[in-house]
Amino acid sequence: MVKPDIGGKVQVYTGNGKGKTTCALGLGMRAAGHGLDVLMISFMKAKVAERSGTNEINYGEFKTIEQIPNFTIIPVGRETFVDKDNPDPVDIKMAQNGLKMAQDALAEHKCDVLILDEINVAVEWNLISLDDQLSLIKMKPADVEIIMTGRYASEEIVEAADLVTEMKEIKHYFETEKILARRGFEF
Repeated sequence: MVKPDIGGKVQVYTGNGKGKTTCALGLGMRAAGHGLDVLMISFMKAKVAERSGTNEINYGEFKTIEQIPNFTIIPVGRETFVDKDNPDPVDIKMAQNGLKMAQDALAEHKCDVLILDEINVAVEWNLISLDDQLSLIKMKPADVEIIMTGRYASEEIVEAADLVTEMKEIKHYFETEKILARRGFEF
């Protein structure tokens, strides 16, 4: 296993613009290409959706990553959207399970890169606490990279991170053309 040259950092990708998860996936693929073990925990996302009586993968990255031996994605969410104002106890439990997986991965040094996809949203929507999110940074082994994505990165997370990028929406076809999410580009 190849280790990062200068120790692991904390990266945050936030903002209302498109590309946060896509950026994290690209970083994960780059790291995997250099022999690093990558674990991605996807908060608030499910792997399989039922459509027309058949099961299909609803996010293209889940299928692609299966072909990369040292890159694992674990979704910890349901197929339905979470109600921000009144989250279902099931959604809270699933997010807590994802948090526990992240804690275990860091405590047991199970990966070189830990991607916590949509964790900022999970905190904003009270599925996990900000204190728990910050504790992940504090318990990070020195040589592990953590990548956190999602809108609503708190000031505390921005301060604790080594790199923060804000994706800013300037124009989006969701609004200008009323186009829904497109297979291969938004999922």
